[in-house]
Amino acid sequence: MNIETQTSLPTPPKKKRLKGIIIFAVVIAIYVWAFSGVPVAEIRDTAGIKSIFSGLFHPDWDYVYLPDGEDLLRGLLDTLSIAVLGTFISAVLCIPFAFWASNSMNRFRPVAGTGKFSLSFIRTFPELVLALLFIKAVGPGSFAGVLALGIHSIGMLGKLYSEAIETIDLGPTEALTASGASRFQVLWFAVIPQVIPAFISFALYRFEINIRAASILGMIGAGGIGTPLIFALNARDWDRVGIILFGIIIMVTLIDSISGAIRKRIV
Repeated sequence: MNIETQTSLPTPPKKKRLKGIIIFAVVIAIYVWAFSGVPVAEIRDTAGIKSIFSGLFHPDWDYVYLPDGEDLLRGLLDTLSIAVLGTFISAVLCIPFAFWASNSMNRFRPVAGTGKFSLSFIRTFPELVLALLFIKAVGPGSFAGVLALGIHSIGMLGKLYSEAIETIDLGPTEALTASGASRFQVLWFAVIPQVIPAFISFALYRFEINIRAASILGMIGAGGIGTPLIFALNARDWDRVGIILFGIIIMVTLIDSISGAIRKRIV
């Protein structure tokens, strides 16, 4: 009895290649047909790539300091002040949340769980969203930026602080508790000295992030160097955009270098 077996022959490479070319051609034809009806708007001379790069590489040095008005130095100082105050507010206010969310400081895990949930809820809202809310509440300006950075940073710093508290050596706390020390004395003499270096390091790291965030918040009216930057972008004043970006780069680089050197000495 003869049993015939049928085997499927593989598709020749030429057919596969031809199929791919046809599909690619059809896709290109669809894109060409779709964009053929789009009206081409007239591009201004100041919006061209050449004008942008010319302004960025030939910044307006006169804008660095203007005796009678807003200038680069005042904008950078305003941005620095917003970042400093926002970081300071969050670094202080997040300490109770950190102890609340720390497993090593709470006997009952559900208590620490509610603290962790609170910190997660706070850091859910980005700085831009909080800045828009505070602009509606207190008006545009640096105060709204400080509140936005301060509230948002509580969630992140509180999480880092709580993790630092959970990694401390519990030997000194147990020794003080066994000797009859109160809970406040245990915190003050056994916990705080161990976590202070980590707290300062995390606060400096958050300050570096807040410097960048403060530069962006000004673009929506929350003060800082972002406000003149968005005005210069809207006016296509590329030489002023260039000097503002140059100033931001220098400020961020200096802050990162100084903060990194301090953190290396602390930790």
